[in-house]
Amino acid sequence: MKNAPGRDLAPAYWKDGYAFPLPVLSPEEAAAARSAFEDFENLVSETELPDHPAAYLRTNVEVLLPAVAQIARDRRVLDAVEQVLGPDIMVWSSEFFVKEPHSDKIVSWHQDLTYWGLGETDGEVTAWIALSPVTRENGCMRFVPGSHQSAIVPHTDTFAAENLLSRGQEIAIDVDESTAVHIELQPGEMSLHHGRMFHASGPNTSDGRRIALVIRYVKPQVRQHVADRDYAMLVRGANREQNFIDFCAPANILSDEGLALRDEIMQERNKAYGEGSAEPITYADSA
Repeated sequence: MKNAPGRDLAPAYWKDGYAFPLPVLSPEEAAAARSAFEDFENLVSETELPDHPAAYLRTNVEVLLPAVAQIARDRRVLDAVEQVLGPDIMVWSSEFFVKEPHSDKIVSWHQDLTYWGLGETDGEVTAWIALSPVTRENGCMRFVPGSHQSAIVPHTDTFAAENLLSRGQEIAIDVDESTAVHIELQPGEMSLHHGRMFHASGPNTSDGRRIALVIRYVKPQVRQHVADRDYAMLVRGANREQNFIDFCAPANILSDEGLALRDEIMQERNKAYGEGSAEPITYADSA
């Protein structure tokens, strides 16, 4: 169901498992965020770093790029997230997700919470902010309405070359794609979706890049079940439960402090991302 500005989105979200389109950035702000991403992308590719450059775009970018932390704290984004999670909100992770022009890369049907170690919680929501036009032609997400009401279902790791997910994970039961909704967005618009939502996306057959900033928010009551500890950044309200190690995002781009914090977070998170995998897992996933 589409959501007009100012509309109470919670009923539709809890019924369907998603809400869109939610205008959160102006076209000018979206263009500035895209420019910040592309500058950061170039900086990462030109800097000698221990991991593959893509990993720094796909894991906890809020500790490496201040512009991301700023958007994650933006009142317009948080006002929408608060309708789902309530007044206490933490950022668990953020990433840029890109599909290049004329790419056969896809994202198979999956549920996000499968490999995060956070259980089957209702206390997580993914904010997916378009920094470019997002259309059927360039591989927008597809959601199966109401599928978040399911538990986490069995998944199979395929490690398929064309799959952008870290394990090529795919739901191992039949998915009724006939009911799927295409989540088309304009730059600056956002969708929210539940961590148990069945979702996927197709290839980019267009001439342009499909670019999104993806921010995953959690309630402080959520906790890590697999890794020894976990991290999240408080952006609204209070962290009374202390289930997550709270931190302040560094003020400088690709700083030594930020790189060290990202490595510390990933050392723990990879225990959850890689649980039960036959191959090493190096970064997270979206759609």
